[in-house]
Amino acid sequence: MSNLLTLASLRISESNPNHHLWNNNGTWFLHYTVYPTPFTKERIRRSLGTKDVKVARERRDNFFSLLAKETPAAASATVADSSTAFA
Repeated sequence: MSNLLTLASLRISESNPNHHLWNNNGTWFLHYTVYPTPFTKERIRRSLGTKDVKVARERRDNFFSLLAKETPAAASATVADSSTAFA
């Protein structure tokens, strides 16, 4: 997983406040894609442990903020837009 962190970048949609969020039967999940190699990708879904969308947004923002602090090359290219029909 450390390889993924060193290559992370984020795309954030300002027009969608629930970007990277997915509601699964009332519980909010963080949903994003990582690219461990140039030829593979992995979709990650992590429970945010809340049914409140405002709390979910805060937890999403905190997660990506921590990821950016741990990742000096946060502008590279592995965590990417996962804005499918889940938001």
